[in-house]
Amino acid sequence: MHVVLISTYELGHSPFGLASPKAWLVRDGHQVRAVDLTVERLPEPEIQQADLIAFYLPMHTATRLALPVIERVRRLNPTARLAAYGLYAPLNADLLRGLGVDAIAGGEFEGALVKLARGETVGEISLERLEFLTPDRSDRDSGYARLHHLGESKQVAYTEASRGCKHLCRHCPIVPVYRGQFRVIQRDVVLADIRQQVAAGARHVTFGDPDFFNGPAHAERIVKALHAEFPEVTYDATIKVEHLVKHRDLLGVLRESGCVLITSAVESVDDSVLAKLEKNHTRDDFFEAVRLTREAGLALQPTFIAFTPWTTIEGYRELLRVIRELDLVENVAPVQLALRLLVTTHSRLLELPEVQAAIGPFDPKSLVYPWKHADPEVDSLARRVFRLVHEKQDRLRSEVFAEIATLAGLSLENFDLVPRAAIPYLDEPWYC
Repeated sequence: MHVVLISTYELGHSPFGLASPKAWLVRDGHQVRAVDLTVERLPEPEIQQADLIAFYLPMHTATRLALPVIERVRRLNPTARLAAYGLYAPLNADLLRGLGVDAIAGGEFEGALVKLARGETVGEISLERLEFLTPDRSDRDSGYARLHHLGESKQVAYTEASRGCKHLCRHCPIVPVYRGQFRVIQRDVVLADIRQQVAAGARHVTFGDPDFFNGPAHAERIVKALHAEFPEVTYDATIKVEHLVKHRDLLGVLRESGCVLITSAVESVDDSVLAKLEKNHTRDDFFEAVRLTREAGLALQPTFIAFTPWTTIEGYRELLRVIRELDLVENVAPVQLALRLLVTTHSRLLELPEVQAAIGPFDPKSLVYPWKHADPEVDSLARRVFRLVHEKQDRLRSEVFAEIATLAGLSLENFDLVPRAAIPYLDEPWYC
């Protein structure tokens, strides 16, 4: 069978969600083409010849971008079977089926895609424990995000050591699919995937796990093996504030094995908002995580949901003050100060009466329940901040931060900054 796998966006990385299922399908005897529309055009001749066309939907932006592509593919090849897989496939199953997608594969999707290629049916979500294969990255694998640090620009490899999450944060799209479970990818597979990307020129690795410390022992074994084989290769990972505090003894291990950057979903510095989101950390925990990572010599990249139904103008100003006082201005991508809470289908946010009161009907174009803040001034500020961030994407973070503070009516005294070159960052700032 001729199979085409399509990805539309994954934070500027080479998608594991294309390379992994391709290996499974090739092993099963199928002809497979993996297409990443962030770096190449849709290959229409191959689309017209395909028997199965599957869309990888790991995140909200990727799903929105995929919708018109699905319609285009349906026109190009009305007889092919269409499938969607990844986190956002089961979340938007009804909408996708309305566009002609007849198979949904959420959770651990590799085995499901093999069954679909054999003409079998599959359930919408599978959490079976898989024995993974080394991802097949023989398709185009360049043109992705790079790490910038101390005057160097490094080609970035991307891999995953686990999927799912054992936590139940109320706003997280992982929760409706994995429901507090996570699955590890075998260490030899992770290292083999890194090895092939290093051979192709990568000098930095991004671990794309929802939380690298869901399995701290698994993570520790992987980074020690990585460093032993490639001592010159650096890496970054995403780790919860809760885990940075709980596993503080591992921060030195991370630094010694080549970690230079940790992304952590802080979301808010307001304890009442953090409680509603069920983040399982507090404002003080965030302060402690900043201290611990700084002492360990690790750069912390906090991410936020700046605008929620509970955000106040003064609360937004307090977020800016905290970022300034903790000397994190250059660590925070400006888009993080513009992000608005997404209320998706099946979200645990829908359990909250105040969210139910704020939302409108589901919007099939934006793939969310749009909401209005009780204070129109908050929504107005959100629009102005987003517009500013969009228009000033190429400006220094400190400059954009200062303009955002002005928009919010906050007067900040001049402040010294850590030189930008000393803070590692990836040149793809979006995070949703």
